[in-house]
Amino acid sequence: MDKDLKLYYSISEVARMFDVNESLLRFWEKEFPQLSPKKGSRGIRQYRKEDVETVKLIYHLVKERGMTLPGARQRMKDNKETTLRNFEVVDRLKTIREELLSMKNALDGFTYEQVEELKKDIHAG
Repeated sequence: MDKDLKLYYSISEVARMFDVNESLLRFWEKEFPQLSPKKGSRGIRQYRKEDVETVKLIYHLVKERGMTLPGARQRMKDNKETTLRNFEVVDRLKTIREELLSMKNALDGFTYEQVEELKKDIHAG
């Protein structure tokens, strides 16, 4: 699912994105003032892209970095921009690492003879 195409996500969709319970998202709404999805006429939460990004940041601080809720809340309050930038850098580095590992695995599949053939082809062409 391309999350850039939708305007709103249900709480169940967001919970699936991060493999967490809906109750945890509701709890985080109470704990983090930055997380406030729009509520429709029947009280149904509608998460915007910005809300999903905030959940992503909270998830990173609490679940991946192991910060306490007060620590994560303070970090987001004091310097959300720096925290977000650092998270984006770490996220991008993880993606690059996965790409490099994929390339390494692909290259590991080559035999010595195949590598020598490729060298000959490159020099001949």
